[in-house]
Amino acid sequence: MLSSKPLRADARRNRARILAAAEEVFAARGAGAATEEVAAAAGVAIGTVFRHFPTKQDLVGAILKDLLAALGEAAKEDDLFTFFTRVVTAAAEKKFVVELLDVEVAGPIASLSGAVGELLDRAKLAGAVRAEIELDEVLALLTAAGQGALRGGWSADLRARTLAVIFAGLRP
Repeated sequence: MLSSKPLRADARRNRARILAAAEEVFAARGAGAATEEVAAAAGVAIGTVFRHFPTKQDLVGAILKDLLAALGEAAKEDDLFTFFTRVVTAAAEKKFVVELLDVEVAGPIASLSGAVGELLDRAKLAGAVRAEIELDEVLALLTAAGQGALRGGWSADLRARTLAVIFAGLRP
C-alpha cells in the first residue's frame, strides 16, 4: 500500500480477498499467472489490485510477509517437530514465491530464529531433542529441508520421509 493511513473496512476486505485469491491462483498456475487472473478470482477490478499492490512482486512479497507472520505465531503454539513440518510444508506449497521473488529460504528462516530458538529450548527441556543440538544446526536443517521442498518438487511422501530422518537425528 502506498499510503500509511489505516485502510477502510472495505479496503481491508478487498486486500484480504486479493491475497487469498493470489495464493490460490499462483499455487495453481505458477509464476506465470497474470495479475488479471488474481483480480478475477478475488472479484475485484484490476485497478483495485494495483492500488493495493503496484507490482506482482509487491503482491507476492505481501504473501511472504503474511506467511512469515503466521509461522511466527504458529511457533508460539507448536512444538519443534510440528513447526519444522509446518515450515517445510509451507515451502513446498508456496513454490511460486521463489519463482516470482527468487527468494532463498535462508533469509526468511533466519528471521524466525528467535522463535525457533524458543522451540528448541522447550524441546530440550521436555527431553524431545538431544541436549547438544544447537540452534544453528536446527536452522541449517530447516533451511536445507525448506529449500529442498521449494526447489525439488517434493511429494508429500518424500517430505514425510525426509522429516522422519531429520527428526530421528534430533531426538535423544
